[in-house]
Amino acid sequence: MRRVSLLLLAAMTAVLVLPTVAVSAAGSDVLVTNGSPPTPFSENKQNEPALAVDANHPSILAAGSNDEIDEEACNAGADNTCPFTPSIGVSGIYFSFDSGHSWTQPTYTGLSARNCQGVVGNSDPPCDPQIGPIGTLPKYAANGLVSDGDPALAFGPKPDSSGHFSWANGSRLYYANLTSKCGDPDCGPGGFKGFEAIGVSRTDNVASAAAGHANAWKKPVIASRQNSALFADKEQLWADNAESSPFFGHAYICFGAFQGQPGHSQPLKVLTSSNGGSSWTSHQVGPAANNIHSRRGFGHSGCTIRTDSNGVVYVFYYQFAFGSPGQGVQLLAKSFDGGAHWTRPRKVQTAFDLCNAFEASIGRCVQDGIGGARNDLGPDPSVDIANGAPTGGGATNRIVLTWVDGRDGLNNEHVMFTSSVNGGNTWAALRQVEQPNTDDPAEQPMDRGYYSAPAISPNGTDVYLVYNGNTTPFRNNTTSPRGLIGVLLHADVTGSGAGDVGAFSQIHRSVVGDPRGSAQNNLAAEFLGDYVYAVATRDYGAAVWNDTRNAADCPAIDTYRQDLHDFATGASSTPPTPPAVQQRCLPNFGNSDIFSFTTAP
Repeated sequence: MRRVSLLLLAAMTAVLVLPTVAVSAAGSDVLVTNGSPPTPFSENKQNEPALAVDANHPSILAAGSNDEIDEEACNAGADNTCPFTPSIGVSGIYFSFDSGHSWTQPTYTGLSARNCQGVVGNSDPPCDPQIGPIGTLPKYAANGLVSDGDPALAFGPKPDSSGHFSWANGSRLYYANLTSKCGDPDCGPGGFKGFEAIGVSRTDNVASAAAGHANAWKKPVIASRQNSALFADKEQLWADNAESSPFFGHAYICFGAFQGQPGHSQPLKVLTSSNGGSSWTSHQVGPAANNIHSRRGFGHSGCTIRTDSNGVVYVFYYQFAFGSPGQGVQLLAKSFDGGAHWTRPRKVQTAFDLCNAFEASIGRCVQDGIGGARNDLGPDPSVDIANGAPTGGGATNRIVLTWVDGRDGLNNEHVMFTSSVNGGNTWAALRQVEQPNTDDPAEQPMDRGYYSAPAISPNGTDVYLVYNGNTTPFRNNTTSPRGLIGVLLHADVTGSGAGDVGAFSQIHRSVVGDPRGSAQNNLAAEFLGDYVYAVATRDYGAAVWNDTRNAADCPAIDTYRQDLHDFATGASSTPPTPPAVQQRCLPNFGNSDIFSFTTAP
């Protein structure tokens, strides 16, 4: 999520502007967020990517990210602040029609802060957003809403006028994201009770949407059942895309529901839709209180939701625990009736969070060093199922599961993998699949996992796994370089047993970037978000990850982050002041991107 705020926000409307396309060379990765400018911060910032493939047209991909392309520049207002502009959305959308070799980022028209570039000095008035180009989801501001990021995307079949789902009707893309109320006078009527909801956008014409036609998108729907005390977060989305399923076409969203005292009333909820996303029904999975595990912790979050070829719905999520690092549990609940009823959650795996280093200056766990990027959600389960989509034919219903685990301490973070062939009842022996560090092995022999995600081909023959990782050990300063990479692995499935997934081989390793060049909008620390993502078809695999190869380190920011750390830990009694970013840093400071790689020929 781009922010936690009680502000009433606003964002978008839409019209046509020509898209931007980036094309990759054979065997290389490619920039997904190609509409983003290299400067200034924070307009050049993206993170938390999501990816979806149309099972019935497998060359078509859609991606999303938290994209700040429409925000104001740091020089607007005070030059040493780079705030989120109230009323501006951040849910970016991108399309590929060639299996991920090239990407289009459409431009619509709506409420934008791109006009707020400012001048040197602090004499600028507050940013006044204007109607102009936006690179984020359309039709939110017109309906009294703001798109707030945390994207989740899925393709499913389109229903006909009688509500019958068939691939013959076409494909529907669902895009779920966090959504808040709009408080700008230029926004239309709408909104909801509460602070942060789950909004869902839909399009049945991705070619038109990619060309910048806002009317290719339906009006966003508020899917979560809101009240004045509910704060929805960390949602994931799935559409049942196998014709063999009795619930073919149903859509599902899981999310953490913050609705009381933190750590005591945060149930996992699932939203279900049987009418193509026009309306949603809310179901609570498991108890509201965190009493499943004897070491009660922060709450339930970090869910993944999928269906098998028989329409069984699986929701996996994490039960946080106290401790540094905390020993939590991954839980699984199932539904056999399209989400109407759920089994009691049960433990799947023990997982350890990544809080082996706590950064006092931001009050968060970090991984790469002082002032580093948060790593809260590493142990969250990321899952895929070989459900035979689009027909269900050839399904093995093998489940593949990965997460990043901190059980062996700082500088030994593992990318874990396991598999199940009996509906998650039993699992193959855990494997650590992070790769040898070929970029800086003298300092750090193995990659340090940060976030991971799997994908399995619909017929269950190929497994892909993507992870972000660090190539340098934890830095006790802000001056030494740090390394961030994206890695895509592949393994053949060699038999029908749970352990019959072969050895993983590295099929792509990205250029190393320095994450010090990324930033929270308050500049106090790096920011890389919470997710990576992968998809698989019968013919190829594709993945997206956070990337900082184009982000410049800024020594003035490094000094500020060190001073913040020293002040927070008592080593200094003087609270530091952030620098004027556009005067003190290289232009491409903060330019974090989303890159992708595809194995398609």
